[in-house]
Amino acid sequence: MKLSFLKMHGLGNDFMVIDTRHQVVSLDSRMIQKWGDRRTGIGFDQLVLIEEPENEKADVFMRIRNRNGSIAETCGNALRCIAMLICNETGKDTCVIETVVGLATAEKHGDVYKINMGKPRFDWQSIPLSAEMDTAALNICDGPLEHPMAVNVGNPHAVFFVDNVQDIDLSDVGPRIEEHTYFPEKTNVEIAQVMDDANIRMRVWERGTGITGACGTGAAAVMAAAVTKDLASRTCDIHLDGGVLHFEWDQASGDLFMAGPAELSFRAEVEV
Repeated sequence: MKLSFLKMHGLGNDFMVIDTRHQVVSLDSRMIQKWGDRRTGIGFDQLVLIEEPENEKADVFMRIRNRNGSIAETCGNALRCIAMLICNETGKDTCVIETVVGLATAEKHGDVYKINMGKPRFDWQSIPLSAEMDTAALNICDGPLEHPMAVNVGNPHAVFFVDNVQDIDLSDVGPRIEEHTYFPEKTNVEIAQVMDDANIRMRVWERGTGITGACGTGAAAVMAAAVTKDLASRTCDIHLDGGVLHFEWDQASGDLFMAGPAELSFRAEVEV
């Protein structure tokens, strides 16, 4: 049996996208890991499933699995990719995407897709952390990294501010922080360098995947942490390895908006 899929990416954060509305799909972690291998499989950071929505306000449901088969609650770059597909499918400039953590609204502006990432959360239960503690400066020190800020933007993040992101061996420290005992559901890890109040350089270690070219929720977490620490303005560009995402944090509503591109690489089929 052949399964149709799309290969997509947002600033190099790449996805295998399967539309389950028109074909039957049965997946397990072993299959996801096999397909995710960049040498012997299709290769991707995350597998994204498009499903029929459960909420009547939504156009589709987006479900995400990391390359190791684990579950991811949401993904900012994947949201833009799915927004591109649904806007093209419906001919509309707006859509609503449902995830396991709620609804995300998207707007199309030419080749740019603007996503409402919701309200960042900083309380320890929402991250979640293993016990009550100060989420603005966790008692975590690993080499040059120390005292990250914990943020949840649909999934957990630990944000470290450093003088130069290029000085950090993220492949070394990332896995240890991801699995730190403070994070019962593990965490994404961001290192951020404030260039000025409107520009931040960032690199990311994604939970269940590793280093990626971009992470939309990670960039949102960096934005939220930087503003909260009075290191950046509420309108800011986050510069990732794969490109730039623009953010606006609306003070009145508390909602954080992300804008950036999405790309379709190719369509293909795989034997299952």
